[in-house]
Amino acid sequence: MIIHESALISEDIFEKNFICNLSKCKGACCVEGDFGAPISKEEIEILENEIEKIKPFLSKKSLDSIEEKGIWEKDKDDDLVTTCLPSGECNFSVMDENKVLHCGIELAFKSNKTSFQKPISCHLYPIRITKVGEYEALNYHRWDICKDACTLGNEHKIPVFKFLKSALSRKFGIKWYNELEKIAEALNKN
Repeated sequence: MIIHESALISEDIFEKNFICNLSKCKGACCVEGDFGAPISKEEIEILENEIEKIKPFLSKKSLDSIEEKGIWEKDKDDDLVTTCLPSGECNFSVMDENKVLHCGIELAFKSNKTSFQKPISCHLYPIRITKVGEYEALNYHRWDICKDACTLGNEHKIPVFKFLKSALSRKFGIKWYNELEKIAEALNKN
């Protein structure tokens, strides 16, 4: 692990390559797993304030489910997560004409209807963050549904941290990210 300010960073983030390949996985991360996306209390508050701006980008099934369940719940570990449809999809996922799932929150963001892009846990994927004492541990999450993303990343030689420049900058700031690139350069020299 590498310490960078308040982050403990797994070397995998520098060593493994990754580029989301939606044409292959069809947005499987929006439906796979036992629960919805991890979400913070702050993000819940933002979503509650922005939900009317996001609703036009959601399906009728999702709107009905949100009406019934709300936008968040707790998982088996008592962590906050987005609610899901009975079929497993995140309530904020939207299927396009090619049967690819996208984030309705992000679609609203890209249409300049909301300033909230999507939960940071989704934006940072395949990095998962866990609290370790006073640090946030950034670990590369390996998931079989992302094998095509790993293949594409290897073809283009794009390490996880570079693929996630926007998300990491959003979470930690551009100065932090620029320093992370210097750490990566030093690691490559060794």
